Amino acid sequence: MTLLLISIVFILPVVAIASYQHYKIGKQPAYDAKETLLNYEIIGSGENKLVLLHGLTGSLHYWKRNLESITTTHKLLLVDLLGFGDSPKPQSDYSLSIQLQALELILNKEEFNDGKTIIAGHSMGAMISLALLEKQPTWFKAGIFISIPVYKNADEFKEIMSSHSFVDRISTSKFSKYICMIHPIFMSSAFKPDNLTDDVYEDAKKHHWQSYYYSLTKVILKTDLYAIAKKIKDKDVLFIHGEKDTTAPLENALKLSKEFKNAQLITSSEGDHQFFLKEAEFVWNTIQDFTISDKKLQKTISNEH
Repeated sequence: MTLLLISIVFILPVVAIASYQHYKIGKQPAYDAKETLLNYEIIGSGENKLVLLHGLTGSLHYWKRNLESITTTHKLLLVDLLGFGDSPKPQSDYSLSIQLQALELILNKEEFNDGKTIIAGHSMGAMISLALLEKQPTWFKAGIFISIPVYKNADEFKEIMSSHSFVDRISTSKFSKYICMIHPIFMSSAFKPDNLTDDVYEDAKKHHWQSYYYSLTKVILKTDLYAIAKKIKDKDVLFIHGEKDTTAPLENALKLSKEFKNAQLITSSEGDHQFFLKEAEFVWNTIQDFTISDKKLQKTISNEH
């Protein structure tokens, strides 16, 4: 009787939700590289073009903080990556190449491919930004990588995550696919990480198991960032990182930055993996210093004095 009650109260609802989530994905069309348009917004009137890509489970709303200054100097293209936010969530393996194809369609459409654009991203978005810079080097004059996760292999990633919370451990484990299938239950306010804002956490619920699981296993854990960096080592790049980032260790980002001839690395002394949510103005100022020639000149003169 006790087992029956447990099944009715706990197991059956979980199975029902997981089955429904799986059913919803099954009803989605397959990814079409020519027809699938991502959700995006263009904000700002500045003469400098800046593309911004969010991280795993994020959305374009991640960037909507302290925009007053950056939007006067930059025209921002904010994008929901395929499978996240309000972008389509087709049946797909969500590989790096597919994410790049989907982005290329939007950048071509909005003419953010003129060689004067800066490509930037946070976490997984930083990895995708680096890969797009390598694939289309003539489209961009520089790249900016915020909290970029660099791992030797999956074992190093598992070791790093082993010191994190129980929620982080299971959501990045071999069971992550199944956890995602019940994320309507799992992603309640009780499980919200302290370093995420309410709006970012709400948008994180919009993914499904395919977009999460394949992005983690195929993009984050299988992309050789060093091989990509070596092909574009002459590009101007900026790394922005939190010194207290325990998800994407600073020392790994520093090693990757050394593959470039013209790399800058700016850190936030108290920042963790999501430090942009608390220090948006610092990030925007750093980007402006890097991308606007007048500010670069002022900084150089200041350093000389």
